[in-house]
Order: sequence, then C-alpha cells, then structure tokens
Amino acid sequence: MNFKLIFNIAIHLLRARLKQTVVAAVGVTFGIAMFISLVSFMNGLNDLLDGLMLNRTPHVRLYNEIKPSENQPINLSEKYKNDVNFVNSVKPKDRGKAIYNSKAIIHNLKNDERIIDVAPKITTPVFFNSGTIEISGVVNGIDVQAEEKLFTLSDYIIEGKIADLAQNNSIIIGKGLADKMLLTKGDIIKITTAKGNLSSMKVVGISQIGIAELDDTMSYTSLDMAQKLLGESTNYITDIQVKLYDITTAPEVAKEFKAKFDLDTIDYQTSNSQFETGSTIRSIISYAVGIVLLIVAGFGIYNILNMMIFEKMDSIAILKATGFSGNDVKWIFIALSMIIGFTGGIFGLLFGFVFTNIIDNIPFNTAALPTVTTYPINFNPMFYVIGISFALITTLIAGLFPAIKASKVDPVEIIRGK
Repeated sequence: MNFKLIFNIAIHLLRARLKQTVVAAVGVTFGIAMFISLVSFMNGLNDLLDGLMLNRTPHVRLYNEIKPSENQPINLSEKYKNDVNFVNSVKPKDRGKAIYNSKAIIHNLKNDERIIDVAPKITTPVFFNSGTIEISGVVNGIDVQAEEKLFTLSDYIIEGKIADLAQNNSIIIGKGLADKMLLTKGDIIKITTAKGNLSSMKVVGISQIGIAELDDTMSYTSLDMAQKLLGESTNYITDIQVKLYDITTAPEVAKEFKAKFDLDTIDYQTSNSQFETGSTIRSIISYAVGIVLLIVAGFGIYNILNMMIFEKMDSIAILKATGFSGNDVKWIFIALSMIIGFTGGIFGLLFGFVFTNIIDNIPFNTAALPTVTTYPINFNPMFYVIGISFALITTLIAGLFPAIKASKVDPVEIIRGK
C-alpha cells in the first residue's frame, strides 16, 4: 500500500470539493474552539469557587462536638445491656469545647510527614454591641503566622494588615459587619461573650471573603486575645486545623486522627460536599456540550463524504479498474476525513486559545469579590489534548462508514451503467 499516493489522491479529491471541505473543517474548528472555551471557563469558575470556600477550609479539622453520651447508664447494667433500650430526653454531654492536651497533639501533628502545617484556633460566638443593638457573630482567635501560611488570609483583607493583629486588643471584622455598624479602621467595637464578659477592641482591618453569610458575622483576633476575651488559660484551644500534602487522603487521615486523639474530626470533602457536587455538575455539563458540538460536526463530515462518493463513483471505478483494491479506496476516504479533522482541530485549538485569552482579559469587578479582577480561566494543556483527540476520533468514525461503502463499489457495474 502506497500511503503517499493515497494521501495525494485524498488531497486531490478535497480540492475538487473545496467549499464543502472548508465547511466541514469549519464545523470541527467551531466545535473544538467552543469546547476549549467552555471547559476552560467552567474549570476556571470551579477554581474560583474552590479558592473562596475550599481553600479557606482545613483539609482536616479536629474539635470537640457537643453530643449526647454514647453509653447511657442503662447500657452499663449487666441486666439490661443486651436488651433494646429506649431512653428519652437524653441531654448532651458537657465535656466543653476545649481540646485537652492541645499542645502535645499539635507537636505530634507537626512531626507527621503527611502534614504541611497545623494552625490552632479558637472559635466562639459573641455579640457585637452598637449602642443598644446587639449583633450576633463569631470571633476567631488565630495564630496569625500559621493562619497566613495555610490559608493566605491577607488576600481577603481589604483594609489594614493581618500583622496588625499583633497589637493588643485588636480585631479584624467582616465587611458586612462593618457596614451594619458603620465602623471603619481605627474605630472601637464592644464585644460581649456568651459568659457575659465585656471587652472593647480596636478595629485594625476589614476582611471580605465574598460570602455574605461569613462577611456579616466573622471576625479575627489573635489567639492570645481570644483567650483573654474568654477568660481562659493560654492552652485553651477549640480547633486544630490541618493541611495535607496529599488532599485526597483527607477522609482516611480524619478517621485515623479521630481514633488516635479521641476527638471529633471532619475532612474538607464532608464540610464542603455541596461545593464539590456543584463543581462536578458544571464540569459534566461543559464536557457534554463540547462533545455534542463535535458530534454535530462529525455528522457534517459524514454527509459531505457520502455526497462525494456518489459524485465520484466514476473516479472510484477507474481507481479500482487500474489496480486499486477496496482497502486502498477505503484508506483514501479515511485519509479525507482525518485531514479534515486534523486541520479543523488545529485551527480549533488556536481559536480556542484566542477566545479564552479574550475572556481572561474581560474586566470582572464586583464588591463581593475584591480579589477577582477578570473572568476566571483555567489554561490546562490537558483540555487541548482532549479536544484534538476527540476531534480526530469523531472525524475518523464519521469517515469510516462512507469509506467502507466506497470500498465495496463494483467498477464493472459503474462502467456498464455508463
């Protein structure tokens, strides 16, 4: 089989129907370009949402949950422990939110090679006082350096600096809370804890994560200041936040730490299951639309090659009469479809790259997302590999059936009919 000759014949047939060839190639180009643009934008949007929520969430969180005791007194009785017992009005066990022996646990975690770093935290509900008005919220006592290393909190500070939390009696409040209470940097805010402790703190910064529910209630202070606010000792900690090198191991690591330290644990997948589901659905939709576009382009190639076979029956008969086998004729038409697919695919990748760059430079300014200035795009090379691969596969399948049909043409019948 002379592939060079087969390729030259395929080029000649394409030139003979140049307009139809261009239309077929444009269909593939459009499909690939839209596939690249859609998938890049959807994945960029997923990355943006991950940055807003998932990146602000520890991969594993250790804490004490308020829950009823698993072992009720009746279950400890030799007489009734094997029976099915129904206990009503079970009260939650008051073991407190503080993590016992927290410093030893943190030291143990920091020596674990799977862990990037650990950030201790205190979370407590409070009331922010504005005259006679009390607004409920949450104060997060953080280790400033560890929090910045793991979660890059400074990216969400729109006024002030996170380092200012080193000052005594300082606090950073959410943008929504600042707007409600008409507070700016440098103002004094009064805070009342659940135990009734009252404290006055200086606003050294304003944060904006972009999620209204958090911006309306969330605030940050140093770990030491949170302990003083609650009147607790220096080893008082309610949460231990862990970030892993391999994020996929978070569910297994969470189970391991729960058994090892006798603490409640939750991994990022469980705490952000709704976001994970939304990202998966958006990806499926974008791939589905792109594939449909390419399939439609494949039908166009199929129709054009079918029409070409009917018009080129004489040429096919002459080729077979001069010694070309049915397999040679089949490869000629397969070569036709692959040339269309490859040419259209390459131009589709180029136009897709151009379109995604245009989208990436379109301004997107919103007060809710101060860190985002343009529409999000993910320039993953794998999208281009998937695009050109599917274009070639689609055009190969679209050209295969007409090629088989052309290979079965009987030259004697065609010439006799003439």
